[in-house]
Amino acid sequence: MYLVRVETDFSAGHHLSHYHGKCERPHGHNYKVRVWARGEQLGEGGMLIDFGILKSALRKIVNESLDHRDLNEIAAFQDDPSAERIARYIFDEIRRLDPSLPLHAVEVFETDTSMARYEE
Repeated sequence: MYLVRVETDFSAGHHLSHYHGKCERPHGHNYKVRVWARGEQLGEGGMLIDFGILKSALRKIVNESLDHRDLNEIAAFQDDPSAERIARYIFDEIRRLDPSLPLHAVEVFETDTSMARYEE
């Protein structure tokens, strides 16, 4: 099985409306996002997928929807834009953008030591 990974980052603010603790107050993160593709067969040029194609899809979603935004304003997060929901959102948006990509997983890091992952 072949795995390919690309990553990017973005900055955004949020708060968790249904959580009681410090994260219920507005705050921000410099998020890191990793997108994984997976497959058994290599295509043209001996690659699972061109890094540039995968990175372009990721950057399109991040730059148009998430970067420098108040994530609570995005309906998909239902006022609780957790790292888990952000990972699922990015996964679904990339899949919607190009269903042919061999998408496997999305990881969203709020810090260097805290991340959530959504995968199929």
